[in-house]
Amino acid sequence: MSHLWLIRHGPTHAKTFVGWTDLPADLSDQQAISRLEAALPEVPVVSSDLSRAVETANAIQAHRPRLPHDHRLRETHFGAWEMLSWSEIEARDGDLARQVFETPGDTAPPGGESWNSFSARVHAGVGALSGETVIVTHMGVILALLQKALSCTAYEAFAHRIDPLSCTRIDCPEGISGPWSCTQINHKY
Repeated sequence: MSHLWLIRHGPTHAKTFVGWTDLPADLSDQQAISRLEAALPEVPVVSSDLSRAVETANAIQAHRPRLPHDHRLRETHFGAWEMLSWSEIEARDGDLARQVFETPGDTAPPGGESWNSFSARVHAGVGALSGETVIVTHMGVILALLQKALSCTAYEAFAHRIDPLSCTRIDCPEGISGPWSCTQINHKY
């Protein structure tokens, strides 16, 4: 049995869609970081290569082995919608935005990444791991992995709240390449 502990990076306080923009995390809540660090098992830590994930991973690493940052664990690429609010996106590309988020699949934001392409990238990154791992990453990545663990649609996965510094645990009884289940979603320590 393998387990994946999916940690969403610390808050950015942006009120916009933040994908590949490299915003730092606010890691000022040292009590939350200490509780999270203490609750996690002594297994390797990997993160996306974006600074908000790297900084969060550094904050919770302690004595855990550190794996190289992996760009495949980045948030989705929002393209022309990057750093825009929902109201700005809706005013600009309303029909397309509804299609991207209500029926996720092969449709992508202008210059961005479709859900299916994003999900394939994420699963390739996780598939390269060799077992028990803490993964410090982004909300979209966690939702893509939840979709597999819960055997649900992307739209159903989108209904889950994933807070900064929360932990979602995926259980892989037959290893990373086998079927998955989920034992906790958005848990705050």
